This record gives sequence, structure tokens and C-alpha cells, in this order.
Amino acid sequence: MTSKWEELQLEDKLIDILRHSQGHPQKHHFELPFLTAYQLAISFAQQYPNDALSLGYEHIGGKGIGTQTSLAQYLAGQLSVRIKEGSIKNVEGRFLSNQHLKEISFNNGGEPIVSSLTDSQFPLSMFRYVEV
Repeated sequence: MTSKWEELQLEDKLIDILRHSQGHPQKHHFELPFLTAYQLAISFAQQYPNDALSLGYEHIGGKGIGTQTSLAQYLAGQLSVRIKEGSIKNVEGRFLSNQHLKEISFNNGGEPIVSSLTDSQFPLSMFRYVEV
């Protein structure tokens, strides 16, 4: 039995999103930028709306959605597990500290999404594509 992750080829789709994230116009020694789990989930839902629906998450995530589960949380969790176990080698994960950060919001096609993690003890997870 295959999981939704395998069935929908989520690894390939997320790596493609990260690989084509907007970077510095010229080659920069910092390499590609990181995308937060929110940015990754927004891009995924916009590029693969049917896949996002089939995962069963009603919300990208954010403050005030009324649930602890979201597309952003699912994608970040799956990437984190796979990076840790070594099955994904060309994605790097890090955290963005909440120190001195009051609020961060994201644009989901004109709909603002305010992070539920800012001003909490939980940092924002972020990911980027790296050449291996």
C-alpha cells in the first residue's frame, strides 16, 4: 500500500518548488533562499491544487484557523522526517527564530495568513534546495 506522499510524488513536487524559488538575480554565495513551511504550502497549493485537496487539509495554516493540523504543518513534518532519516539529501531544513519577531504574514493569493508560531516558543521551520 502506498502512502499519499508516494502516490502524489510529493517529494519531487516540493523539491521542484524549492529548486525554482526566487533567488538572488546573480549567483550568490548564500545559494538559494529558504522558504518557510507557510511559503512552501502556499506554492504547493497554488501549483498542485488537486493534490492539496486530496491530502485533506482545509487550511494552509496560520493563526485563527481553529485546528492544530494544516498543510504547512504536514509538509514540514514530512520533509523533516525524511531529511533526518537521510532519504532526502538535497533539501536542507533550518529554523527561523522568533526572537524580536512580533508577527509575520504571508500572501495567499490576496488572503493574508498570519503565522501562529510567531511570539510563541516554537520557531518557524524553513527549507531550501541544495546541490549534493
